[in-house]
Amino acid sequence: MIEVLLVDDESYVTESLAKTIPWQELGVHKVYQACSPAEALQLLEEQPVDIMVTDIRMPEMDGLQLIERVRERWPHIRSMLLTGYSDFDYAKKAIQLKAVDYLLKPVHDEAFIQSIAHSIDALKDEWDKAERYHQLLYAMKSDYSVLRQNMMHELLLGRHMSDLTLADKLEQYEVRPRIGESAVLLAVQLGKSFAAMDHPSVSLMEYAVGNIAEELFSPMYNVWHSKAPHDCLAIIVSAREGSGTAIFRRERLQQLCLELQQKVGDYLKGEISIVISEWFTFPQGLAGIYRNALMAMYRQKREDAALLFIEDMLLARTPVSSKAVEELYRLPTLIHLLESGQWDAARLKIRAVFSGLAGTTLTREELYEAFLAITNGVLYVVHKQGLDMGRIDPDGMNMLLDRSLIDSPDKLGNWADRMLDKLEAELTQHESAGKRHIIKQVQELVMSDLGADTSVKTIADRVFLHPVYLSKLYKSETGESLGDYIIRRRMERAVYMLKSTNKRIYEITTELGYQNPQYFSKIFKKHYGVTPGEFRDPQQST
Repeated sequence: MIEVLLVDDESYVTESLAKTIPWQELGVHKVYQACSPAEALQLLEEQPVDIMVTDIRMPEMDGLQLIERVRERWPHIRSMLLTGYSDFDYAKKAIQLKAVDYLLKPVHDEAFIQSIAHSIDALKDEWDKAERYHQLLYAMKSDYSVLRQNMMHELLLGRHMSDLTLADKLEQYEVRPRIGESAVLLAVQLGKSFAAMDHPSVSLMEYAVGNIAEELFSPMYNVWHSKAPHDCLAIIVSAREGSGTAIFRRERLQQLCLELQQKVGDYLKGEISIVISEWFTFPQGLAGIYRNALMAMYRQKREDAALLFIEDMLLARTPVSSKAVEELYRLPTLIHLLESGQWDAARLKIRAVFSGLAGTTLTREELYEAFLAITNGVLYVVHKQGLDMGRIDPDGMNMLLDRSLIDSPDKLGNWADRMLDKLEAELTQHESAGKRHIIKQVQELVMSDLGADTSVKTIADRVFLHPVYLSKLYKSETGESLGDYIIRRRMERAVYMLKSTNKRIYEITTELGYQNPQYFSKIFKKHYGVTPGEFRDPQQST
């Protein structure tokens, strides 16, 4: 609701306006009166005024000075001037101060109402624009949370992107760290007290833990937290500019993580376990550090430890007796093969890994590393294609549900083969469904508009595909070229109009997008063996 302030040292002026103007009809909720600029300023401190109407000639402070003061303190208030002086300098100064109107006394009610109504309409328009802006900003921020999580997943799963692309996304999504900054990865897993919660509640708890961590770490660090691809929360803690790596001293990180666990217990009434990585230069090595963190989480749960430094786990590891697992990281990587649909090559790579592991003695941690390398590739492709991991394998990807996968290389290898078969089948079905959707969309667009603008290019633009690719896709899926389909539908429409309407042939020609009736007649005869005129009146052909 609009609130108005009337300011004039002659109180009868403000009283008259307050009583005679139909404020309610104008949408004004309340009208305040002040007999001096000082009283007006005091009132503005206490009331949410939208429009101020003030006289110019007043003692101690004139109306122009009042407008200037109000503009400095309350820039949203729209100001109008009333005066008995028609001096141009006053009008010029008022314009400079962005007064919305300048009315001479005595003011006629009609002119005053018109001016107030104009200001109210302008205010409401500003509010509508502000509301749309904030809605757009909110939607953008909501989208950003999804985009940030997607980018975090890509980095954790080892998706390479150029420094220029990554820097642009980090800047656009308003997250730190920046490229080249020192950072530490915290992998956080909710404890048993959260186990009975459903998925949305768990996601909410992880988000709350991330916010607590951000509040706790932010005085000294930049913080970026997100749900990780696997069953944990990933928090990247990066050094503020110029702070160096000293802030990543073990004792300081340990103390902050203990405080985080304490605050989660106090606020969320539950426990968390945390794996703390070595510091690294972002983003180099992040995917490898994430794999090590997942391995540490597996060991952490087995040993029932609440806080674990990755470096302790790495020092305690026995040397790997086989280098076969490294095959998964050699170019082309498993992620690259899966992403590009090279299924046979991906199977050969995985079989080479498990052939190399045959007959070796490996710890469960080392088998778990192979498991993580494979799931990283699978999760990345599933995530990129927007698929549901639960449809492909509801349980196998969660080591908390089935730890027997890493009992032996043979068992893990058989599981990997099954996963690739399921993933290939799901992606093939997904791709086929996507193509069918495009064909249906194209046909609906053609049927809705057979006018002059309907062409392969205009249709391709509307489905956001290249015309050449769309033509090949349509031909491969339907056996008919898209150009021929457009012509066929036009001819079918022409037959309908020739039979069911009295429109002249040149009118039908124009409506179907043909500029030349002779050309239309030629195309029609090619399809039906007669001209449009002969079709409408068979006696013409005899």
